[in-house]
Amino acid sequence: MKSTRKGLRNDELYKDTYQRLNCAECEKTLATENPPDEVYNVRKCPDCGREWKELP
Repeated sequence: MKSTRKGLRNDELYKDTYQRLNCAECEKTLATENPPDEVYNVRKCPDCGREWKELP
């Protein structure tokens, strides 16, 4: 699982006009999941299922 920063650098993700993260393939806004025992959030595309870690 890559970080959201690497996803933005590799053009896998992009930010829309409201600064929301979107998947470059599906063009869908990423959903956020909060694992209870982890420090980071997981950002997941609802269509293709790809995941990225979002560090605080």
